[in-house]
Amino acid sequence: MKKLYLLLLLFPLLVFGAEPTNYYNAAVGYTEAALKTKLFSIVGSHTKRTYSNLWTDFQTTDKRADGKVWDMYSNCSFTFGTHQDSGSGGTSECQYYNREHSMPKNWFNETKEDTTYMYSDLFHLYPTDKYVNNQRGNYPFGETSSTATTYGNGSKLGNSTFAGYTGTVFEPIDEYKGDFARTYFYMVTAYENRINSWYSGQLAGNKYPGLSNWSISLLLKWNAQDPVSTKETNRNNAVYGIQKNRNPFIDHPELAEYIWGNKKGTPWSLTSGIDELKVEFTLSPNPAKDVLNISTDEQSISCSVFNLNGQLLLQQTLNNSEVLSVATLSNGMYLLQVQSGNRKTIQKFIINK
Repeated sequence: MKKLYLLLLLFPLLVFGAEPTNYYNAAVGYTEAALKTKLFSIVGSHTKRTYSNLWTDFQTTDKRADGKVWDMYSNCSFTFGTHQDSGSGGTSECQYYNREHSMPKNWFNETKEDTTYMYSDLFHLYPTDKYVNNQRGNYPFGETSSTATTYGNGSKLGNSTFAGYTGTVFEPIDEYKGDFARTYFYMVTAYENRINSWYSGQLAGNKYPGLSNWSISLLLKWNAQDPVSTKETNRNNAVYGIQKNRNPFIDHPELAEYIWGNKKGTPWSLTSGIDELKVEFTLSPNPAKDVLNISTDEQSISCSVFNLNGQLLLQQTLNNSEVLSVATLSNGMYLLQVQSGNRKTIQKFIINK
């Protein structure tokens, strides 16, 4: 247990402490377009990767707890290297994974031979099922009806049902909508000096706001409904280790509201949004054996237990005096995420039977 307690002390540095001290200080006190430009000055320059580097990078940024490829477009079980796209195949799901530009490269008309950075920026490139990737094509992200074409993990392709856009859209599953929203916030911020020439119904064709009105409404909704996950935090840290820049909308998801949303006109600070996004609760006992007592003033909370690799192990909705059963967990340290609406708090706990 001494090793566990030592890890408990070090864990914030390993997972949650990767944001460098003073990294975002230059953005403090700004709002709207000026805030976006300040963030551009912080994250707009990074170590460039080649397109071929990405195959190796994904083994650091997108590895599941079981060692398989973490694909947000499918529920396939890809092995790194073995199922890597070699240029042929991909006529159905679960054959190969490839390198998905979540913001399609045709929107910014750059090739892998160019000297600019968008083509291989890990913050918007993900390993995804080749077939689903090809089906998604250059369509914007959006929301569509239940009658749309549906793929293995529930993602869909069909006509937009979100107000303001009527074209074909690709809808990821709820678990990853916030991930992609924060990806797009990053892209129009990190490349705000280039986006005037980008073209898509998702984009505005200007430096600010950068995104079309319907897209802003959609992505702000996704940002709120799907808070930053342990997976997303870990990926942000891993990409930072490679590219030497960060996605500010993962570190501080409230930034989107100060730039595009209901906080416009209000100066942002490093403590903005902390209380708004926090769920207050107490946890006992810790270490625990079979149950966790969770005390909160919230009427209903969603409790999720993860291991230290970010793998979801348990999930349960609790009301008032209910307790969370952890009897199936073996000895070790875990993360408990307590969520109410779009607010959440993560706390460490130990099982010692």
